[in-house]
Amino acid sequence: MTNIKQTILIVEDEKDLRDILSLKLTMEGYNVLEAENGKVGLDIAKTKHPDLILLDIIMPILSGTLMLRELQKDQWGKNVPIIFLSNLSESEHIEQNLEKNVRGYFVKSDWEPDDLAIIINKILKK
Repeated sequence: MTNIKQTILIVEDEKDLRDILSLKLTMEGYNVLEAENGKVGLDIAKTKHPDLILLDIIMPILSGTLMLRELQKDQWGKNVPIIFLSNLSESEHIEQNLEKNVRGYFVKSDWEPDDLAIIINKILKK
């Protein structure tokens, strides 16, 4: 294991949830970047190249699905692991968004930050 901290970008318009996730992931030893909408998230992702992105689907200015499409135009963006966060639980919406670099889909009401940290640690092999 290296001493270089891996970076996670949280793109979430709900500030309280963003704060909880940021605190949990910082306690897990990650560098955390935050964005309140998809446009800011896309700009940060393209410049900072985080190791993983937590991406809300429904957000103002630029949705998570549109941000994902824009990311995938970039070679780096095609491969960065993404975990979707959403209030939507319809199975077709989940299937539609599980593309090759989307590693998970969490319905916000169905999990705790500890559950998400376990999945992130597995994806990033921490």
